[in-house]
Order: sequence, then C-alpha cells, then structure tokens
Amino acid sequence: MKDVYVIGLDYGTDSVRALVVHAGTGEVAGTAVHEYKRWKQGAYCDPTISQFRQHPLDYIEGLEETIKGALAKTSEEVRKNVVGISVDTTGSTPVAVDENGTPLALLPEFAENPNGMFILWKDHTANAEAEEINQLAYHWATDFTKYVGGIYSSEWFWAKILRTLRVDASIRSKAYSWVEHCDWISAVLTGNTNPRTLKRSRCAAGHKAMWNDEFEGLPSDEFLVKLDPLLGGLRDRLFDESYTSDVAMGKISPEWAEKLGLSSDVIIGVGAFDAHMGAVGACIEPYSLCKVIGTSTCDILTAPSEEVGHLLIRGICGQVDGSVVPGMLGMEAGQSAFGDIYAWFQRIITKPVRELLGEEVAEKLSQQLIPYLAEQAAKLPVKETDVVSLDWLNGRRTPDANHTLKGAMAGLNLGTDTVRIFKSLVESTAFGSKAIVERFLQEGVAIKQVIAIGGVAKKSPFVMQTLADVLNMPIKVAKSEQTCALGAAMCAAVAAGVYATMEEAQEAMSSGFDAVYEPRPDVSAVYQKLYAKYLQFGHFIEHSYLKKQAEASLTA
Repeated sequence: MKDVYVIGLDYGTDSVRALVVHAGTGEVAGTAVHEYKRWKQGAYCDPTISQFRQHPLDYIEGLEETIKGALAKTSEEVRKNVVGISVDTTGSTPVAVDENGTPLALLPEFAENPNGMFILWKDHTANAEAEEINQLAYHWATDFTKYVGGIYSSEWFWAKILRTLRVDASIRSKAYSWVEHCDWISAVLTGNTNPRTLKRSRCAAGHKAMWNDEFEGLPSDEFLVKLDPLLGGLRDRLFDESYTSDVAMGKISPEWAEKLGLSSDVIIGVGAFDAHMGAVGACIEPYSLCKVIGTSTCDILTAPSEEVGHLLIRGICGQVDGSVVPGMLGMEAGQSAFGDIYAWFQRIITKPVRELLGEEVAEKLSQQLIPYLAEQAAKLPVKETDVVSLDWLNGRRTPDANHTLKGAMAGLNLGTDTVRIFKSLVESTAFGSKAIVERFLQEGVAIKQVIAIGGVAKKSPFVMQTLADVLNMPIKVAKSEQTCALGAAMCAAVAAGVYATMEEAQEAMSSGFDAVYEPRPDVSAVYQKLYAKYLQFGHFIEHSYLKKQAEASLTA
C-alpha cells in the first residue's frame, strides 16, 4: 500500500486531539492536544443548574491548532499524503444556527449569549422538556421513542432545542436550524455549512434526534407542533436523510486546505460521536461491549441487524442501524457520571485545604489524592457490610434515563473514613455499569466480551479491577491512548476509499490491547450481594423521590 495518512479529530469535554495516522499500519505520525480556553475558565456554565455550554470559538481554535500542531511533528512527505479527515465529538451537543449554518454565538449580537452556543451533552436544563416529550410520545399513534429505549433524555437534541426556544426570544427569532457538533465541524472543513444540504450523522440523528427510516426521518411536524407550536416548521429546516461514517461528507475547502497545509483533494468523512468512533478504534466485534470510561461512560454494543434488529431494548440510549459499523445495529447506553464522581470527591476534600492553606498545598494534594485513595482502597477487604453508594450524582442516563435523580450513601458509621467512602464511590460506578449489562442480557442481547477505553481505563488499575470483579467478566483494555481519535482515523480511511469496509480498516490499523483484568471469584461473590443492596437502595431512593414529586404536584 502507498504511504498515505489520515487524521482523526477527537473533540472531548475538556479538549480536542488530532492524530495523524499511517493508513496502512495504524502507526501514529503526529499528535497534538488543545484545551478549550473559555471552558477551562468555566465561562458560560452554571453547574448549580446543570448548565454547560461551549463557545464555537473553542472548537474552531482547537481544530486549527491541533491539526497544524500534529502535522508540524511530521515530514513534508506525510503532509503531502494526507487523504482523509474524520471527526468525532461529544453528543448530543447541538447549536442554533442561521440560514448559512453559522452558530449564533459567532454573530456579534450573540457572542456572549450561552443560548447561542453549543449545549454540551451533560447540560440537564431541559429535564422538564424531556418529560413532556416522553408523555406525548406515549400517547401518540407512533411512539417516536421506541428506538431510543422508550425514554427521551434531557441530554438530547429535541429537549435542548425546545428549552432554548422557550427561554430565549432573541435566539428564537434568529435560529433558522440546529446542528450537532460532529456535523458542524465536519461541514466547516468542507466549506458547506448550509443546514439544509450538509450530510447529517446517522449516529447523532438516530441516537439523539429520534430519526429512523420507519418514521421517514425525524418525528412528524404534527407531533412537534403538538409538543409546542414553537417547533412548527423546524422539521423542514433540518434533514430527512442521515449517513454512516464510511461516507464522504465532501472535500476539504480551499480555505482550510491552505490554512492547514493540506492537499485540496483531502476527503472529509461524515462525523459521529466519540464513543461510537472509539468503539471502532477498539476493534469492536459483534456482541462486544465497548466501555468508553472518562468523566462519564458511554457503552457501545454491536450485533448483526438481522439477529437483533427485531428487539426494542428498553431504557438505553438508542439502537441505530449503522451508527457504529455499517451493517451492524449499534446500541448505546452509559452513565452520566463516572470519573466526574471521583473528581467531585477530590474537590470536596481539597477546597477547604485551598482556602485554609493556599493554592500550592491544595494543588499538590490534588495531584496525589486519587492515586493515594485508590492504592489504600485496594488494600481493603470487600465485605457485605460495606458502605453502598448510588452513582446518580449527575442523574441516571441508563438504564431508564432520569436526570432528576441524585446520589446517596447508605451504611455510614463513625468508623467510615475517606478511603472507605472513595471505595464505595468506585463500587457505585461499577454497580451502575453492571445494571447496564444486566439490562442488555434481560432484553435478549448477548455480551461475549467487554472492552474498555478512555482515561480511567488506562490510568486506574483499582477502578478496572473493581469493575471486572463486579461484572464478573474479564475486561480488555485497548492499547492506544487515543482510541477515539484512532477510530476517527479509521473512519477517514474508509471514507477516503483507502479501505472498502470498516472491518478492513480495523484489521490494518488496530493497536491491539495491552491489559486484561480478570475477575476474582471470591471477591465477585461478595459483590453480587452488594449489588443486590445497590438495587434495593436505588429502588428506595427513586420511589421516595417519585412520591415526593407526586405530592408536590398535588399541592401545586
């Protein structure tokens, strides 16, 4: 094979990474990372109301800086032979755009308006709107939630749009259409950001916007108008078709080719979400569960459509033909917080230190705290009397989305110390993962192996061993440090015609696995009993909360 190269661009929650990869071998030729400047400052976010927004300038600056930075580490010969670029992003992360596809925050009058920015995946300001969508769908002739697990989430496309239109008249008057982050960045590279003609991701459309062939695209205009007249006519300004990530969105624009120092023949692939391209990068196979473990988790499972396509799997984040690998049903689940829970616990401990002893001492403690807690927690025995925690600090994504739920702990006493609390929090994230696995199995979808990727999977042996023990299954950890970007590069290689199928690209470009965590039978046996307590505790907390909600509605 000729020495040709592809670029995978991976937009995470805090930063974006570019990876220049040899399309024949998977060897990395160059990489660069850019942290979002405004996001790092906490701009436009309000965690107290679960508002998380990102300015499009963070994305544009990251696009240029990472690709140019990664290419700067390569030779002129490599730069001349780049043939494709594909993009993965967080999601659902939509933005309001004008007729030209320009995010409203890039217009002077909306430059500081958070509602004109990308609404990040973990923004939960639209909880009420999500519930309205669910209630209407359950009483509509066609249940448009049937392929997204039967429960629509506030983390997704329509809920965020409706919330924004309701609370901001200025956005309402200017927003012509809405575009997902993965679609917009890919479109920017082609120079065609027209929301009516740019190719929309099958992954984003199917998992978050209730797009399906059975519905002839998106939910009907009649459904949307009944939900709220503010949505009237919007469907016609969105899209009818969606495209898998082996498809070319178009060629790079002359402007971006010159800016990045690339050939004008570079192909830009259709984008997708980070977890889905990460699963490609981890060489996901039929009936493999790929866990993307970071601030939250996204669990991806694929199986032949002809074998499982007749199932409607309750309480997950969607089942979409071709959302991961063309020809396979892509199924998504996940947890709204995983690493974020450990970070929250770290902040609780270090904040008083920062205020009492100063920034330098607090920063030193921050760097050492989680590794220390993990080391000490690994020495503790696992007992049936251990503290049990719920991992719902940012609500529950799956199974059965409910982002109004809160975290909780049971079994505390005067002997409970910092290490034991941390151990319980780690176990809670593992129990949340087990609940997802159990749901797939209950719904008739087999899981033959578990693959893990992401920062937590690479950096925390204690978390991964706990997870293997709780799941009572071996867990393989992908070798690549940038599996999502590698998956995007594989998609770029197929979109550019280097390979005919995603499977061929995976076989040629895979980096393999470098760790396997085996469950310990004696520990797993105790965890099965603790997991039963987790389920019982969760049932109590959730139903107590629902009871309070019902009582509040009666007195309102």
